[in-house]
This record gives sequence, structure tokens and C-alpha cells, in this order.
Amino acid sequence: MHKIIFLDRDGTINKDDGYTNKVGDYKLLPNTIKGLKKLQSQKFKLIIVTNQSGIGRGYYTEDQMHEFNNHLLNKLKQENIDIKEVLFCPHTPEDNCNCRKPKTKLIESYFTPDFDKNNSYVIGDRASDIELANNAGIKSVLVTTGSSENDPESNSNPTFIAEDLLDAANKIQNA
Repeated sequence: MHKIIFLDRDGTINKDDGYTNKVGDYKLLPNTIKGLKKLQSQKFKLIIVTNQSGIGRGYYTEDQMHEFNNHLLNKLKQENIDIKEVLFCPHTPEDNCNCRKPKTKLIESYFTPDFDKNNSYVIGDRASDIELANNAGIKSVLVTTGSSENDPESNSNPTFIAEDLLDAANKIQNA
């Protein structure tokens, strides 16, 4: 059985300055490396799931997003952290697509018979991340490193609330 952590990117792994897309804007949040290593040591597959409406809004291109993601993945790889895949939605909320969180289309390909639904999580800083977990029938951790305090819909009832990814990893380990 595969246990998976579906990770939001901006505000969860890296600092979210709004439509983060330039390699020069790259800045990991505190305890990100320690948290990801701890999750990996618990035998979780790590997958990033991110809404990137800046593409649909014309603020940056898909190529710029891939350049940022590749930089992020390379920095994490230098720390022996293996992100299996980056899944993204390029659409705006007004597009009403099926791949934008909190809808589950981006992660449905992982819902295979060997997916350990009872021991998998979504970790993110917004209500849409927690609602993705709820819609998928898996557990969730709301980290307070990003937009959660400013999120008007932040009453989505996460399984846990954590200060950062290390705190999230500790809560998951002790669950």
C-alpha cells in the first residue's frame, strides 16, 4: 500500500509572495527540509499539488512555472528529498475546471487499489487544500505558514493544524 502526502506549494513549502513564479523569488519556509525528510522517513510518497491561476491570468507562463518548479525540486533533491511529481492547475477560479483544488481531478490517478487512503494526507495553507482532502476522503493538515489566517473560508475542519511542515510531520507520526 502507498501512503501519499499531497503537498501544496506556495505558503506550505515555499514563501508565497503572490503568484510566485521567478527563480529569484525562491525561499523555503522554516522547517521545510526537516519536515519533508521526516515525512519521507515515514515512507510517504511526496507529491506537490498546486493551483497556478497566474498562468490563466497571464501573469506568467507555464514555462516560467516549470522553471521555478525545477529549481525547487533540484534544491530539495540536494537535500535527498524526492518529490515524485508536481501536479498543477493553470486555470482561474472563473474557468470552473475540474482540476482546480478543491476538486479532486489532479490527484485521482493515484486512487488505485494500492493507495492507502486511510494513511494519506493533504498538507496546505488554505481552505481549498483542506477541502481537497475532504472531497478525496483523506486526512488533512492545515499549516499556518501561509495564507490560512487570511483565508475567509478557513473553517474547513482539518484533521490537524500545524505551525509548519515539521510540526505537521510530527503530528502525522504521532497520530
